[in-house]
Amino acid sequence: MTKHTRTLGTTGPQVFALGLGCMGMSALYGDTDRAESIATIHAALEAGVTLLDTGDFYGMGHNELLIGEALRTAPAARREQALVSVKFGALRGPDGDWAGYDGRPAAVKNFAAYSLQRLGVDHIDVYRIARLDPDVPIEETVGAIAELIEKGYVRHVGLSEVGAETIRRAAATAPVADLQIEYSLISRGIEESVLGTTRELGIGITAYGVLSRGLISGHFSGDRQLAASDFRAYSPRFQGDNLRHNLGLVEALREIAEQKGVSVAQVAIAWVLSRGEDIVPLVGARTRERLAESLGALDVTLTEADLTAIEAAVPADAAAGDRYPTAMMSHLGSK
Repeated sequence: MTKHTRTLGTTGPQVFALGLGCMGMSALYGDTDRAESIATIHAALEAGVTLLDTGDFYGMGHNELLIGEALRTAPAARREQALVSVKFGALRGPDGDWAGYDGRPAAVKNFAAYSLQRLGVDHIDVYRIARLDPDVPIEETVGAIAELIEKGYVRHVGLSEVGAETIRRAAATAPVADLQIEYSLISRGIEESVLGTTRELGIGITAYGVLSRGLISGHFSGDRQLAASDFRAYSPRFQGDNLRHNLGLVEALREIAEQKGVSVAQVAIAWVLSRGEDIVPLVGARTRERLAESLGALDVTLTEADLTAIEAAVPADAAAGDRYPTAMMSHLGSK
């Protein structure tokens, strides 16, 4: 194992130390550029990135089709190294409205059939329900994934945004490779009980939102105009006084970054990398430029003095505002 390689838990695959979160290439962050998105996926694979993360509901299938095209047009060696992680279960209407989650076994297998077709692959490497279906025991949902594994359609069980009790129940049903959950300098809720549970059970963490949707990237400005289709236009952390407070945290972090001669984003990603070898940050780069910046975090070494300074600049619970609007917070088993 090299310094740029990590393993998803004790049962999961070996992956590059950073994964590529592809959601923003299809939805929720305003306009997208298909050609640049595919070029970015190709550049990630060329740089050694192996894990590509998506959801079947990102752009109502658009994101899976995009990844499928990128894989088809990548060199064979790069295509073969790619591991695809898919979230399923979110129900949406034609207008994009959210309508809950479906974790019934029959639905799990149905979702998987469509994902395999859109991605153009014969198996999904890690498969997980995006949010817990409150009407279906996690044992039934995970059991259905385990059946897909037995038949060769899926390689590993994953979880997403669930709490410690659900993690234990899922792991008692089938081996779980990783938990995908938000984790960043300003979203540290998993440190309370979730992280200890995953470590006890040998489950890895794929951390999304490591730059808090660009908020702590060092590139977001207080006067930026967001499209109505941009999730951040409604996200509590990007509103009014909350945004002003949070950007103040970024400026404090910028001082540390400048002293080290690196970018704010690189410090923020390096901080997540420093939290443990069981954590694989997912970077949501939508362009080759942002991807290159994110990959630079792998070469940033944070000393104990650096970590102390970062903690002072951005203490736990320092952020203003929840990480999702109130209605969406109710779907998080992890908070």
